[in-house]
Amino acid sequence: MAWSIALPRPVFTSPILSVTAPITAGLLVSYLVHRKAKTKNTYYLLRQPPFSPRAWLFAPIWTVLYGTMGYAAHHATVTASSAVTSTAAQSLGTTWETLYTSQLVLNYLWMPLFFEFRRPAWALADIVLLGANVAALMHTWWKTDRTAFWLLVPYASWLAFATYLNAGFGMLNKWTIGKKSEKEQ
Repeated sequence: MAWSIALPRPVFTSPILSVTAPITAGLLVSYLVHRKAKTKNTYYLLRQPPFSPRAWLFAPIWTVLYGTMGYAAHHATVTASSAVTSTAAQSLGTTWETLYTSQLVLNYLWMPLFFEFRRPAWALADIVLLGANVAALMHTWWKTDRTAFWLLVPYASWLAFATYLNAGFGMLNKWTIGKKSEKEQ
């Protein structure tokens, strides 16, 4: 078996693990960043682009999106394993598993980049790469599992909106987030 950055196969084959793993990891990242960066306060102090949601909406939205993307990964795994196994199908499975895992990593990097390190330009670069990664994943699932593809549509839509927000926050706040510490001044 070739080396891969993909999550272990049992995570994808278990519906409970595939749904709870991204939610749990997202909650952990959020907790660690919120604890240090006080994101809610920082968010409200920023100049806001039009249509910026209230801070309390992010947690329920991301919980649903993480759960949906986890279920999509499970569905794609079950669909692939029930299909006739071939080298091409196994290759597509490895491809989407790697794309799925790498999009999770990029997703989890965004919050520390934006709030903890206060680098909205880096966060924007991250979210653009994330969007491209998700588009590639959706393209793969369009060919192999249309249900998994459609389950990712809300996530892709939210990422497009989040990219707009990130760029808007960056431009309106002159690409700086929060107060600089005495060391940085």
